Amino acid sequence: MFDFLFVPLYNIDMITQEKLTILTESAKYDVSCSSSGSARKNAGGVGNGYIAGCCHSFTPDGRCVSLLKILLSNDCVYDCKYCPNRVSADVPRATATPDEICELTMDFYKRNYIEGLFLSSAVTKNPDFTMEQLLLVVKKLRTEYGFHGYIHLKGIPKADPALNRSAALYADRMSYNVELPTEKSLKLLAPQKSKESLLLPMKTLTRERAQFVEEKRKKQVSGHFLPAGQTTQMIVGATPEADGQILRLTQALYRKMQLKRVYYSSYVPVVQDSLLPDKCTGQLREHRLYQADWLLRFYGFSVEEIVTEGENLALEYDPKCAWALKNMHLFPVEINRASLEELLRVPGIGGRSAQKIIQARAYTTLTFESLVKMRVALKRAKHFITCNGKFFGAKNETAVRGLLISAENGENAVQENLFSLLPDTGAVSEKKILFSDRQNALSALTGEL
Repeated sequence: MFDFLFVPLYNIDMITQEKLTILTESAKYDVSCSSSGSARKNAGGVGNGYIAGCCHSFTPDGRCVSLLKILLSNDCVYDCKYCPNRVSADVPRATATPDEICELTMDFYKRNYIEGLFLSSAVTKNPDFTMEQLLLVVKKLRTEYGFHGYIHLKGIPKADPALNRSAALYADRMSYNVELPTEKSLKLLAPQKSKESLLLPMKTLTRERAQFVEEKRKKQVSGHFLPAGQTTQMIVGATPEADGQILRLTQALYRKMQLKRVYYSSYVPVVQDSLLPDKCTGQLREHRLYQADWLLRFYGFSVEEIVTEGENLALEYDPKCAWALKNMHLFPVEINRASLEELLRVPGIGGRSAQKIIQARAYTTLTFESLVKMRVALKRAKHFITCNGKFFGAKNETAVRGLLISAENGENAVQENLFSLLPDTGAVSEKKILFSDRQNALSALTGEL
């Protein structure tokens, strides 16, 4: 929830403070709300969602607060066991009108509180009614209020496809949360949802977006159709699926739906139910999934290389290190001769470092001192590379494994603030991630391994 919502909202009389508090608090569990990749320029109105037009602001615990993140309603007719807004939950209920959301968005934007809107809703009355109200908000913002800023709209499963298509013409990004990795888990915890009801609208929008792009290329249509694409979210740990199953679904979504991002949310017991675990999943497992996701999207890895279907990712070290330890026969690689693909698979060498190495070695022979200047993470990389024939890593796999574990999971490891790099006083119940220096903190932010 936004910190500024705790101060008096002097000019905002179109929506009550109580209603605003309920609807923003109810939206906080959806993590798939980042903003990027839009091509919507200002066309004479207010706001700009183009490329860097939507700026990001982060809280010390990593939450993005550049968007007004709010529900249209938390009065849900569904009874998903993990959801704090489920119909059987005894919580305060509120529903805003489309005009209240529009006025709020415009007022906050003019106050420089936000750079865009993330709008979702519980399923109130029925899917079609809810989607109609969401569509009305984004349509009014674009056509009546002249708002050209970033809008991320959460789609409603089982709503009429025509409503989804209309919404896609006004929103920059849409998302349908998969929530749980298997049909079995959905039937258990979200009986009113199904795998088909979640995947079908994503698949349809992917096809319609491709068709729109082609028609726009031929100058048959104008405007935008989800310029920032689609995302989704999965809850990790509420059900027994292993990381391998989760990442296989992730890989399929990237390949078949061309999703921009898959977000992972570690399970937190915000509601009590006999079908749910009574303990948090923990941030470390979520962190490893994001690292593996990065390998899938930017490093050329497949799920089959990272983890088997029934296994979880190793917690002791990152997935690239785990893969390298299983494939020691491929190492060490010579920095001055290795291809870009080979460099990207070396633990401690990220995308930017690999490009720097390729560019620099065209003019000189690289040494370990050269890699230090390039800020390569040699604590990991030195065990898998040679520089001009010289090797300074550990001599065997057992030693390498021990050094990698000690570098990341020391007994005195603490979870550090990613921004000030000062120790975070918040307790973490499981093994804590060790960010030993600024470089490792940057790696955590960017996903580079």
